[in-house]
This record gives sequence, C-alpha cells and structure tokens, in this order.
Amino acid sequence: MPIRTKSPMDQMSAHIDRAWDRMASGDVAGALRSAEKAAEVDRDSPEVQNLLGYVLAAEGRAEEAIEHYRQAIELDESFVEAMLNATEVLLYPMRDFDGAIAMVDQALEWIEEDAELADALLLQVDAHLGKGSREDAERVLRRVPKGPFDNAGVELALGRAWFELGQVDEAEPHLDRALALEADLADAHYYVGLCREHRKDLTGMAVAFLRARDAELRRGPPLGPMTPSEFEERVRGAIQSLPETLAKTIDGAFVIVGDVPGAEVVAEGVDPRIPVLLDGLSGEGEPPRASRVFVYRRNVERMGLGEARELIAQAIIEELRHTFPELATAR
Repeated sequence: MPIRTKSPMDQMSAHIDRAWDRMASGDVAGALRSAEKAAEVDRDSPEVQNLLGYVLAAEGRAEEAIEHYRQAIELDESFVEAMLNATEVLLYPMRDFDGAIAMVDQALEWIEEDAELADALLLQVDAHLGKGSREDAERVLRRVPKGPFDNAGVELALGRAWFELGQVDEAEPHLDRALALEADLADAHYYVGLCREHRKDLTGMAVAFLRARDAELRRGPPLGPMTPSEFEERVRGAIQSLPETLAKTIDGAFVIVGDVPGAEVVAEGVDPRIPVLLDGLSGEGEPPRASRVFVYRRNVERMGLGEARELIAQAIIEELRHTFPELATAR
C-alpha cells in the first residue's frame, strides 16, 4: 500500500491547529513557533496572518500584531475575526480609540449574526468610553441586539458596558446570565462585586471579589512572556524611576512581587485587581512612609505588557497618592 504524504495545505492546517492548542494552554512561545512554521508553508494565508497577529499580541508586540492583522484583512477583505482581533489590540494596549472605532465600522459591513454583531459593537462601546464619549458609548450600546445570548463573553461584555455607564440595574442581569453560562468566569464575578459595592453590600462585594480571585488563579500561570526574574527587574526599574519626592516614602521598603492579592486582604474589601498595595504605613502626624510594597503581576499584565516598567511606576505613584493624600500635589 502506498504511503500517503501530507500535502502542504495539510501541513499548514496542522501547524495552525497546534498553534491554537498551545495558545489555549498558555504556551505562547510554542504557539509562535508553530505559527511561523505555518507561515513557511503559505505566508499569504489570511488564517496564518491572523494567527501570527494573535500570538504576537499575546507577547506584547502590539505594533507587529497589528501589521499581521492588516495583512490578513488585505488578503481577505471579509475577514471579520481579524478585524475584531485588531480592534482589541488598538484598544489596549495601543489606546488608538479612533482606529478601533474605524476598524469596527469596517467589520460591520460584513457581519450578519447577532452574536458577532454584539461583539463588534461592544468593542466600539469600549473605544468610545476610552475617549470619554459616554453619550456615543450609550448610543452604540443601544444598537446591540437584545439577546439573550448563548455566549458568556457577550453577556459579560454587556454587563460590563452598562456598569461603566453607571446603569447597575441594566448590568446585573447580563452578569448573572454570563455566570449561568460559565460559572468560573473571573471577570463576571469581579463586576458583580463592583455592583455589590455600588449598592453598599460590602459582604456581597467581598464574596464576589473572592470568587473572582479564585477563578483567576484557576486559569493557571500568567500568559505574559516575561519570566519572574524579568518581571522583578521591571519592578526595580519602576521604583528607581520614581520622582524623589515620592521615592523617599518607600525608600528601603520590602518589595514583594506576587500573583494577586491574598484572600485575607480581599476579604477585607481590597480590590482583587489592584496592581500595587502599600502596607506598614506610618502613623498619623508622621511623615508619609510605607515599609512594604506589594506588586501583583497578573494585575499589571492585565493593564498591558509592552510598557511594564512604566505601568508599575504609575501604579505605585497612584497608590502612594491615594494612601497619602498630602502627596497628591507632588510633581
């Protein structure tokens, strides 16, 4: 019996499938190797270019990711998935909100299904919120099909959008449906906690925040490309870059890098997604001082990967000024 060899297209499909499987397991470096092998077979495949964009975005290489997404769209002008993936990168970390709005408008020309339409419009809502255009955000949000949807991600995005617009009554049913579809959805638990906080239900807030924290940890290790030592180096660089007026408040402090805040502080009402937490604070009437600085890697990476040192420095500055209001006017 003759041995059948795989065709180039079969090989490319195998590399693509392997790359997506590795992304799902958190192996970003392995996914990139598989994506590059697929590109060696057919660099003009829209699916390959979209895959390369997705993997590079996960590595924090936003500019390169956008270039690959644009190539995918040039190769297939109806490639909605690549357009929406590009929109997410344009939103964060690039914060090109006008570019994101334009990309969604391009995608809307090809979308037919309600779930995909909702997904696209919700990304545009995020872009308007990023610009501070709340009226435009609500106008777009009211164009989203009513649902309900069988997609937990869409229901979560609807709940989050309504919450950001201050409409807690509108937000909660969507968050409840998201959790009914996917009980371990960390983001949904987190926004439920924010809704409870809005209603002054501090016990309910703490319970929801703890569930969000636990669900986050069950996801496995962070997907960021930095090793623990590389991340710690970013933390050291961030502290060294602080203005002198602020830096002296944590000079000689014990700096602890963790994954997420501990359950004991979350139970006391600390936001589980805070990137920096100060502890060992000076007493009333004493100069502002913190003897311990906690930096939480997952929460920093949620803010973006490309500028980790700058993000950490800004997070420390904001926490210092929040903890010690007298520092708010320090340059």
